[in-house]
Amino acid sequence: MADDTRAILLDIEGTTTPIAFSTTCCFRTRAHLREHLNDIPDPAAITLLKQEWPRDAAAAPKLPRPDESMESLAKYVEWLMDRDRKSPGLKALQGLVWQRGYRAGALKGVVFPDVPRALQRWHKAGIKTAISFVRQRPAQRLLFGTTTFGDLTPLLTEFFDTSAGAKTFEDSYRGIATALGCAPPQLLFVSDVGGEIDAARRAGCQVVLCVRPGNAPQQVSEDQRFVHSFDEIETAW
Repeated sequence: MADDTRAILLDIEGTTTPIAFSTTCCFRTRAHLREHLNDIPDPAAITLLKQEWPRDAAAAPKLPRPDESMESLAKYVEWLMDRDRKSPGLKALQGLVWQRGYRAGALKGVVFPDVPRALQRWHKAGIKTAISFVRQRPAQRLLFGTTTFGDLTPLLTEFFDTSAGAKTFEDSYRGIATALGCAPPQLLFVSDVGGEIDAARRAGCQVVLCVRPGNAPQQVSEDQRFVHSFDEIETAW
């Protein structure tokens, strides 16, 4: 990384955490909805989902309307998960299910072994490390607070949720750099998704593509720097 790097922004799925972990969480969300059809867990999430439905129904006319029954809501939620939609309502609902799973001990945060080593190294160097805007903040804290390597949250400066903006908009990264007290060129963004990397690069940030087992191939420029482990980040260039 550049000598004047002051902050690092990390994606979660496919970067700090195996893609398979999200699949497990999605399975638990589906199971929870099926088992608790009469237990509406979060009125705010339900309201968000009902507000989002008209947008999706315009593209999918046969999409069932989520009414007062949890069964109709469950069908809409499963439709969103099947298409990997970045729905605020779905994220809120998933966050609640994950909270219950973590608190009950049924879920543990999963990170690659090189992640805690890198977080400790960057923390000692005085570099701020943040998690990018992919989940609700409480869910992020639970993931990194319950890993088999211990509680990693003291090593993290900030958690950015979807309110920080779209991951493919360059202004989102400029806003995050400002929030972390640095200029975009002083922020290093690490992700497994080429489109996100491109947006951060356009914003003026340093970028590196993270290639992990199970990640989908990405279309990136020929000069794109990449790593297979966070151990490489300070020696790869």
